[in-house]
Amino acid sequence: MNLPVRARRPTGRPTRSGAAHGGLAARLREPTQVVFLALLGLVAVGYVLVALDGGQFLTMESVVGIQQRSAALGIVAIGQTLVILAGSLDLSVAYLISLASLVAAETMAGQDGNILPAVAAVLAVSMLVGLVNGLIITRLRVHAFIATLGVALVIKGVVDHLYDGPAGKVPESFQVLGYSRIGPVPVSAMLWAGVAVAAWFLLSRTRLGYRIYAVGGNEEVARLSGIRTGRVIVVTHVLCSVCAGIAGLLLAARLGAGAPTVGTDGGYDLESIAAVVLGGTALAGGKGGVAGTVGGVLLLAVLDTIFNQLEVNSFVKDVVRGVVIVIAVAVYARRGTRRPA
Repeated sequence: MNLPVRARRPTGRPTRSGAAHGGLAARLREPTQVVFLALLGLVAVGYVLVALDGGQFLTMESVVGIQQRSAALGIVAIGQTLVILAGSLDLSVAYLISLASLVAAETMAGQDGNILPAVAAVLAVSMLVGLVNGLIITRLRVHAFIATLGVALVIKGVVDHLYDGPAGKVPESFQVLGYSRIGPVPVSAMLWAGVAVAAWFLLSRTRLGYRIYAVGGNEEVARLSGIRTGRVIVVTHVLCSVCAGIAGLLLAARLGAGAPTVGTDGGYDLESIAAVVLGGTALAGGKGGVAGTVGGVLLLAVLDTIFNQLEVNSFVKDVVRGVVIVIAVAVYARRGTRRPA
């Protein structure tokens, strides 16, 4: 007697619940989505902690403050994203920011008619520094860490020799860049958004963007494919330095003068790298993008806002930020080495 055979669900296709679970797991392994989920979680935690402390979190004033404080770091981090994606690094950005603020303020000298020449001078100096960084790395075969650190020390020596305090004067019409806003959105945040969109377009819609990912993924394979890897690295360093110069202009507008320590006091070199790493861009290059970096910058900004409202000791701030960065790197590294099921 033949018994009826129970029909089996095909094993080659996942069930609806399994597919949904797999899709969710895949999304949670995506660094860009992880950093924005972490940002939402941090906002929720901050709201509770500040409320328990008797305060209000993310008021209109604090939201505007977050945008203003994160704009300069965000612009620098966008440039840092480009060089890191190409497998390089730039430690000269902090000192270049200081130099750019001084060049801008000295050239403007408080005169509206000098704004355009000052902006041109800053961009020219920034491009020159980026070009030097790139050529040292590609032509002299010096590691990016050492090359950009050496250039940073040269800039520091020049600035320290010529200046011992704030110098120059920024006209009030240019200071609009630092403090004015349209509704709840500061002009500086709009500038950051513009730089981010331009970088996203470059990476996702141009041949140069493809080459940046290729060089960062495997420089030798990119070279054998006909890509001029040295030229790509030089271009990314020029673009990174231009971003640092723009940040210097923004900080000069905010201060009303140039300052020889505005870049180093803000820690824009290591802070920008931290934001890039938090956003999921691999330090080895080839993986990541601008959206994650924006999330990383906002994550650091919200974390600082929570600390400030809770009046947390500055040493504790550094410890917590360091722990957050280490955890992020560990999570992304584990994700990258995990074998597919």
